[in-house]
Amino acid sequence: MLLIKQVQIVDGSGAKPFFGDILVNGQKIVAIGKNISKKKASTVIDGLGLVAVPGFIDVNNDSDHHLSLFTNPGQKDFIDQGITSIIGGQCGASLAPLMYGSLASIGHWVNTDKVNVDWMSVRELHQVLARIGLGINFETLVGYSTIRRDLAGAEIRDLTDSEIKVFISILEQALKEGALGLSTGLGFLDSKFVPYSEIKKIVSVVSKMDKVYTTHLRDERDNLLQSIEETLMLSRETGAKIIISHFRPLKGYEKIFSEALSLIEKSLVDSNIYFDINPFTETIFPIHSYLPYWAQSERVEIMLENIRDLEKRRLIVKELQNLNLQELIVADARGQESLIGKSLLELSQNREKDIVSVALEIMESTKMKTMLMSKSLNSDLLLPLLTHPRSLIGSNSASLSSSKQGRELKLERAFSTFTKYLEIVLSRGIPMESAIKKITSLPAQIFGLKSRGIIKEGFIADIVLLKGNEVFSVIINGKNKDLS
Repeated sequence: MLLIKQVQIVDGSGAKPFFGDILVNGQKIVAIGKNISKKKASTVIDGLGLVAVPGFIDVNNDSDHHLSLFTNPGQKDFIDQGITSIIGGQCGASLAPLMYGSLASIGHWVNTDKVNVDWMSVRELHQVLARIGLGINFETLVGYSTIRRDLAGAEIRDLTDSEIKVFISILEQALKEGALGLSTGLGFLDSKFVPYSEIKKIVSVVSKMDKVYTTHLRDERDNLLQSIEETLMLSRETGAKIIISHFRPLKGYEKIFSEALSLIEKSLVDSNIYFDINPFTETIFPIHSYLPYWAQSERVEIMLENIRDLEKRRLIVKELQNLNLQELIVADARGQESLIGKSLLELSQNREKDIVSVALEIMESTKMKTMLMSKSLNSDLLLPLLTHPRSLIGSNSASLSSSKQGRELKLERAFSTFTKYLEIVLSRGIPMESAIKKITSLPAQIFGLKSRGIIKEGFIADIVLLKGNEVFSVIINGKNKDLS
């Protein structure tokens, strides 16, 4: 047994803090009170000067997309900041369910040859991760593109009625096996033209099973309002709980973003909408997303042909010259690791070439397998959202192994999203109990995570001990994790 003595407890429910002891037996909290005997415990933690809170829940996590659940099962970056549960399967791409064992839907993020797929269903995926010994609780959504690709391939077309029936059957089984809901990545090429009518039929199933639907919007720039209106209509017409993934105020689109936020706030009477954010201004996009839309394709070969064709290249160059590419930094470049961490401006100066030419060279040399990072969010609009009643906190990142560092830019949000969140909101006078509820019991309630998110007798012992705003100790499923 594990005993935490004389600790201040913020239980995650929103109730006022109180002092007491917490007794853990196996995976569960078995007693909360005062003067619990030390004789009952083999391990005793002195809680004097510490605050016990439930483990934090990361509602938008990318460790599955980067396959670091397999290459870095300890997930130390997240545990060190107090995260005990992560939710993957975001933006339309999940590791399961699979019809043919293909991980093509996560090809946006990683080389899928890293692992041998020996699972098909959500249940089998969890069994594989249990054998690996994952250091953190992992839950998943079902990726819309993951199923759709298995039914229609990379072809951009509507699903037939029979294919939709198969889709629904696969989805229902995955939800019964423990998937938390469904996600779409409507901003990606493979999903951008999926019709609303098709999505509505699928999301209606999610709603009936009381699960969650998350969506990467079709457009975060000029057509943001239309994307928000589509999402709100879907909520009204299906009754689904919806989370807008990484809802973010891009620089240059502040007025549209404010109007979009106002639309969400006005809709809360007849829709159940949330959005996830993190406190950092960096964004990452695949390099091909900077091409004119007409030059983009789901097939890399076609995009490469477009930039090699003299007439098309001339048009592409003309459009790229209107973009601000100087501050873009290479976050990942498959096969060209020496580029990582360098800005396009720096590379253009080193190569004595203009920035557009360098960008096109990188597209060709990495076969579009490059991610670019920029500080493209307006912090004046972003930071107040941390305390918005409909915001949730998600790292939108992966925990990478130390051997991977230097081969992929490690963003601050990967290792300090939740500690930074607490630092900011507590400095603004938000009560500790309110700040903790947003990252514990609220997401647990929304996603239906049973026996998590609150420090309560009978609940799973996911507990974080804070010293000030710093994480002092993390207990996951009753086991004390090493933070050294």
